[in-house]
Amino acid sequence: MGLSPRLTGRATARAHHSPAATAFLRRIEPFFAGSEVTGGPLLLATILALVMTNSPWARAFEGFWDSPVAIRFGAEQVSHTLAEWIDHALLPLFFVIIGADVKREMVSGPLAHWRTAAFPLAGAMGGMLVPVGLFLLVAGGTEGQPGWGSVITTDTAFGLALIAVFATRLPAGLRALMLAFAAVDDVGGLLVIAFAYSAAIDPRGVIVAAIALAGIVGLRRVGWVSSVPYVLLALIVWGGVLESGIHATIAGVMIGLTVPVAPRLEQRDFAEKVQRRVDEFQHAHGAAERADDDEEEQQLRERAEERLGYLHEMASATRVASSRLIEILTPWVNYVVLPLFALSNVRIHVSGALLSTVFSPLVLGVVLGLVVGKPLGFLGFTWAASALGLARRPDQVSWPMVVGVGALAGIGFTISLFIAGLAFGGGELREAASLGILIASILAAGIGYLILHRCAEPRRAVEAPAMP
Repeated sequence: MGLSPRLTGRATARAHHSPAATAFLRRIEPFFAGSEVTGGPLLLATILALVMTNSPWARAFEGFWDSPVAIRFGAEQVSHTLAEWIDHALLPLFFVIIGADVKREMVSGPLAHWRTAAFPLAGAMGGMLVPVGLFLLVAGGTEGQPGWGSVITTDTAFGLALIAVFATRLPAGLRALMLAFAAVDDVGGLLVIAFAYSAAIDPRGVIVAAIALAGIVGLRRVGWVSSVPYVLLALIVWGGVLESGIHATIAGVMIGLTVPVAPRLEQRDFAEKVQRRVDEFQHAHGAAERADDDEEEQQLRERAEERLGYLHEMASATRVASSRLIEILTPWVNYVVLPLFALSNVRIHVSGALLSTVFSPLVLGVVLGLVVGKPLGFLGFTWAASALGLARRPDQVSWPMVVGVGALAGIGFTISLFIAGLAFGGGELREAASLGILIASILAAGIGYLILHRCAEPRRAVEAPAMP
């Protein structure tokens, strides 16, 4: 988590000139920089969307996102609004990262042991069932009842960004715990979308997606290296899921789970295999520098280039595919996908009529489900699973930290807003549900931050080195 070594060095140098500014930037750094999904751009886009939807330009702003965009091929066409294309075509990229990251943590990270992996799974079950139960206890039997699905999911970007604020002051297993919990939570939300908020599921699309997914797995088993077939098959998986009527974000999770989390070539094997080629490259390069004949020099340089190509491919084989994929997608998700989602989906028109719904069963149900139900369900189910010997807390993660993660899980923003739109369309009930999600997310973020702040190790004062 945090900045790259190069940027860290630049920040250290700037600390000599403006210590106060540097301290401020270090506090907001986890929200905008680093190699993982962050919540800063999403937060700014959310604020901008709230401002625009309550400005004189609200109609034009919302009309832009509601503009139809059609893809035609002969007589066939697929038409959705711009906002829907963002939901269906861009948001799955976020879930590719989540799927790949979770697989990495469960195969080679803090959740590698099955009992440790069962811990967030148990928490996710409680984090879905208890919030829905509390929501229905308050809003069941009212016109807001269809919004029960909006309290199921967790906003992974905001949750991970708040954990990243503490950087090395919290154990690494805590981030893995939050990530795995949120991933299972989001998959649960996507299944709810598929089976509770979809009119019908076309089995043909499911079959096409399943065949393409099997193709990806098959290529992996035979050791296929080129990325082109994988990209094409991933697009087919996405298209099949979209055509089936299931929300396309679930395709992102499935694709992410197929990405390898181990390198094709271990570093110790790399050292053994390339040494001879390095020597051959050095010999050919040196001989080319000394050659008197142009033709001989050309042949020697081509031989050196061939050795370089071999070394390049072998070096590439030492990189983990999931890490490379996450590295490529993360900047696009942080600065394009999630901000566009917020701009196109956050539609809360603040008015006296809307504020009067704060104590309505729908808003109270959403707030109670997310702020109380998430930590209560997460803590209760993980404690029960641990007491029964079915699960084990990650190393160095305390029970107060578990409560903090459960509180952060109440930040139900991204998919919660989307489910609210599916449940209520574009009317007043959707705005009331969105208001409840916004209030709950602010409360959950504040509570989770305070708990983790108390759990984190004290911040060590780091003095900038003296300038030469």
